[in-house]
Amino acid sequence: MKIIETHCHLDYLKAMPLDEILKVSKEAGVEKIITIGVDPQNLDKVFEISKENENIYFTQGIHPHDAKECNEDVLKKVDSRCSEKKMLAVGEIGLDYHYDNSPREKQIEVFKSHLEIAIKNKKPVVIHSRDADEDMINVLSQYAPRLERKGVIHSFTSGEELALKALDLGFYLGFNGIITFKSAQNVRDIAKICPIEKMLVETDSPFLTPVPNRGKENNPSNLPHIINKLAEIKNVTPEEISEITYKNAEKLFFNFDLAMTKTHY
Repeated sequence: MKIIETHCHLDYLKAMPLDEILKVSKEAGVEKIITIGVDPQNLDKVFEISKENENIYFTQGIHPHDAKECNEDVLKKVDSRCSEKKMLAVGEIGLDYHYDNSPREKQIEVFKSHLEIAIKNKKPVVIHSRDADEDMINVLSQYAPRLERKGVIHSFTSGEELALKALDLGFYLGFNGIITFKSAQNVRDIAKICPIEKMLVETDSPFLTPVPNRGKENNPSNLPHIINKLAEIKNVTPEEISEITYKNAEKLFFNFDLAMTKTHY
């Protein structure tokens, strides 16, 4: 199998050195890795990691947890980084009403500001949504028609209404180790109704380690476990899931820039 890791946090990984993570991930079939920007402190970190490693790409954006820390200087940095060849998307952005680490009004404001940056720079977006389905549907309905490249709702755990609306608007849904959890039948139900052509695979590492490696720090080498579970859910082979989700990630994140970047080891 060849795989694209569409969402992880390499700067958070502690259990192994980065070169060892890249080695075991390559052995598992991972050809490209996208490491995600989430807060003002790590925007530079993911940028530097991408510069030091040929097969690693990055995003820039402020997670809804940290929306309260977002200001004009941060937004200008995200905007300016859009010109970097290896910056593939604006994100991780969105809404999280489960923890409410930032005021909801501020989350919506910052989310919309990032969407404007993505529209301006013709970038896809990487969206986080938790317990905010109604407002997420409202914002996406407003902005999606202006987003040339659309994007992905990563680590999808929301309801069917948001799933169907996102798919109708042209977005992908990202699936990770959650689909292997006993308690996550709701996520498996969404995977059943999501066309394979609109799926992306991710680990969200170091979080959400899939079965059978629960209790260990997650990393991109665990992607085959996620692919195998999706294959079981969709009643197809793992190779088919791998091939189609690889093409999906290429289409969303890479096709517009293939001529300018080296995309393989």
